[in-house]
Amino acid sequence: MSEVDACRADVWLWRARFFKTRSLAAKFIDEGRIRLTRPGQEEHRLDKPARPIKVGDQLVFALGGRLIAVTVEAMGDRRGPAPEARLLYSTLDAS
Repeated sequence: MSEVDACRADVWLWRARFFKTRSLAAKFIDEGRIRLTRPGQEEHRLDKPARPIKVGDQLVFALGGRLIAVTVEAMGDRRGPAPEARLLYSTLDAS
């Protein structure tokens, strides 16, 4: 795993295998369909694909009829196989 502390939002979503291409991830972000919460800050919509994502950030978005809520655990170095991609995030339980 990478030791980098931040990554472009579209790149991270692609590496974590939520989207098949970076351009699909970027389009999703441009449409304002992803909410970001940083520890100690208010929730807001991601507005640009180049916005940095950091470890500890929480993302919420609807994809394929499902609500996805995850905490960023790592940045990753590449778009690897699914088991590697799942190490980049943990799911938030709806309590």
